[in-house]
Amino acid sequence: MIEFRRPDGGLTPAYQTQAARPDAPGVVVIQEWWGLNPQIRSVVDRLAAAGYTALAPDLYRGRLTTEADEANHLMQSLDFVDATHQDLRGAAAHLAQGGQPVAVMGFCMGGALTVAAAVHVPGLAAAACFYGVPPAHLAQPHAIAIPFQGHFAEQDDWCTPTVARGLEAEMRDAGRTPDIHFYPAGHGFFNATRAVYDAASAELAWQRLMNFFGRHLSAPR
Repeated sequence: MIEFRRPDGGLTPAYQTQAARPDAPGVVVIQEWWGLNPQIRSVVDRLAAAGYTALAPDLYRGRLTTEADEANHLMQSLDFVDATHQDLRGAAAHLAQGGQPVAVMGFCMGGALTVAAAVHVPGLAAAACFYGVPPAHLAQPHAIAIPFQGHFAEQDDWCTPTVARGLEAEMRDAGRTPDIHFYPAGHGFFNATRAVYDAASAELAWQRLMNFFGRHLSAPR
C-alpha cells in the first residue's frame, strides 16, 4: 500500500505494483462496489506482470464487503465527483510523474468511474470500461476524446445491453470510434471470485485489453 497526493493536497491510500521497467506505462484500476479487495489487487498484479505499473485507489478508505446490500450502501455513500476529480486525477498524476503514458480501467462502479475519468481527468492516454456507465450528470460519453474500449455483458441487468449500446451510439454520433465488445455472460463476468465468472469471456476480454493497451500505451519491453 502507498499514498498519493490529490490535487487538493489530501492523501489517498492505494495498492500499487511496480512493473519491472522503471519507465513502464501506468494503469489506474478502479474497484468494483465491493471495495479494494484481493480480486482487484490481483488485477493490479496481473497488469504489472504484463509490463504496466498499476495502481488501485482505495475509494472506500479501507472499507470492504462481500454483501450486495452493504456494497450498494458504500457505493451510494461515495462522492463520485470528488472521486473523479480528486482521487482518480491524483492517481493518474502519480503514475505519470516520469512522463509515462497512463490509462484508466475499472469494473462495475469502477467502469462508470472509468467513463467519468475519460471525460474529466486530463492527460490520460486511453480508457477501458468493464460493464459500467455513469449517469449523464457525472459524465457524458460523447465528450470522451481518448481511445476507449468497452466490455459489456449480454445478460446484464445492471449495466444493460441497451445502456451499453446507448454509450456506443452517443460516442459514434460524436464522431468517436470506440472499441466495444459484448460477451455471452452476466454482469461481473471478469471477477473469478464470483459465481457469475465466465472464464472464456474473461480471458477474451483480457486479450483484447492487452492488445488495446499495447496500441495506445508505449508497448512494454
